Amino acid sequence: MVCDFTSLVSDSIGSLQPYRPGKPMEELERELGITNIIKLASNENPLGPGPKAREAVVRCVDELSRYPDGNGFILKQALAEHLSVSPEMLTLGNGSNDVLELVARVFATSQHEIIFSEHAFAVYPLVTQAIGARGVVTPAICWGHDLAAMLEAITNRTRVIFIANPNNPTGTWLSASALDAFLRKVPDTVLVVVDEAYREYLDDQPDYPDCVKRLDQYPNLIVTRTFSKAYGLAGLRVGYAVSHGNIADLLNRVRQPFNVNSMALAAATAALEDTDHLRQAKRINDSGRQQLITAFDRLGLGYIPSGGNFITFDVGRLGSEIYDRLLHKGVIVRPVANYGLPNHLRVTIGLEQENIRFIEALEGSLA
Repeated sequence: MVCDFTSLVSDSIGSLQPYRPGKPMEELERELGITNIIKLASNENPLGPGPKAREAVVRCVDELSRYPDGNGFILKQALAEHLSVSPEMLTLGNGSNDVLELVARVFATSQHEIIFSEHAFAVYPLVTQAIGARGVVTPAICWGHDLAAMLEAITNRTRVIFIANPNNPTGTWLSASALDAFLRKVPDTVLVVVDEAYREYLDDQPDYPDCVKRLDQYPNLIVTRTFSKAYGLAGLRVGYAVSHGNIADLLNRVRQPFNVNSMALAAATAALEDTDHLRQAKRINDSGRQQLITAFDRLGLGYIPSGGNFITFDVGRLGSEIYDRLLHKGVIVRPVANYGLPNHLRVTIGLEQENIRFIEALEGSLA
């Protein structure tokens, strides 16, 4: 008789549904025999990594038999200089998802609550349920975070609040004035995690808040960032948190040894210096966003104004139907019904020709 292993785990783990990534191109090729596929599903940088990061990866090859620097000294020094912070304020992660999980594990238990918004990043409820904490979902306002509702949801059991700015998958973002007013009212016993995975795409917005510069004012603030998006290093998985040194110390106590590999450390360090590549990625994203918005307007499709490298749009019917039609045309986008948006799809902003291909496929799929 085979053991029912689900009976050996907590209810929170037994009922946990794993994160669903975007469909890989190889999987679509196997399923439908389609070639010449474009993937606009996972908010990846269509330019890929910059030349400095590529060169850094090549230089690492001869040392792959050795463990990486478990403390990430060189990358931390580069980040500290880049951000004007102390290295002791940094926690490196295997992608920023890794750091988000660390925060939940360190500061919450099954006796606590974690607050996040409707339509917010799927990892927040996942890490909350995984540790057995109670997730408190506040209703969205205009597809984004309702900060007043989040304040009202705080109880003496609340330990963490997750805020994505900009938010994935809706692309909405909070102004500096709104976020500051919120942070001033949060009790200092509640950790506020501001997830800035897409911040580089909003650097030119005067009222977009740089939360690293707010750490001196708000000791309960944790800022997470990543090299997966604008820097084009999603496949290497490297992200980080910036927080007060005592918080970073606690996070680093439970961080897995060698959680960031040698290639990721080297590539991220080099990517910080490659400002030309970052500017080019931003420029392509800005023009691609306008290209898609123009097409949505022409097709009469509603969309959510986005501060990231993606746009979520309303197809006026079940998104899964149009998603499937696009797959058969070799275009992969992202269904977002699991985010409470069954009639929407999310498309990553690609290169000009990729965007044209998507627009033509979408027009045919809507017919």
